[in-house]
Amino acid sequence: MIETFTDGLNELARYIIPALIVGIPLYAMAARRVKVYEVFVEGAKDGFTIAVRIIPYLVAILVAVGMFRASGALDVLLNLLAPFLNFIGFPPENLPLALMRPLSGSGSLGLLTDLVNEYGADSMQAKIGATMFGSSETTFYVLAVYFGSVGVLRSRHAVPAGLFADAVGAISAVYLCQWLLG
Repeated sequence: MIETFTDGLNELARYIIPALIVGIPLYAMAARRVKVYEVFVEGAKDGFTIAVRIIPYLVAILVAVGMFRASGALDVLLNLLAPFLNFIGFPPENLPLALMRPLSGSGSLGLLTDLVNEYGADSMQAKIGATMFGSSETTFYVLAVYFGSVGVLRSRHAVPAGLFADAVGAISAVYLCQWLLG
């Protein structure tokens, strides 16, 4: 009974995206009398304009992340903080991921991949890293893209709030994984 239901949902899932891709424009044309192609081109033009406006912010973030990793500053910071991190129960191996996650999604994914390759997929470091990766956000990237696209120059409380949320996500990932999986 459950297998039949699951098979039916799987079959339905294959057609949902194509149905939406075809159905929404058809509905717009038929029911709303929208000139779909013209509206699409106008939206694409606006999207291109926004992309050109945010490119400098994205380049700045990517250069800063690359310089931080290439300079060795990340390794120096890790070596300095390792005794304290061990004392409070935070695995030092996960600190680079916690620091990189607010800056770069691809950089933090690379660090998570390194953790999995070095310690194994079932290791506590990899489980904490995966939980940390999923429970935090690329704060500076998101702020650069969203604020840059609408021309906001003062982030006010967005940066401290985002970094606080990232810190809570990282600390929670460590202690929840150790409690639930350790």
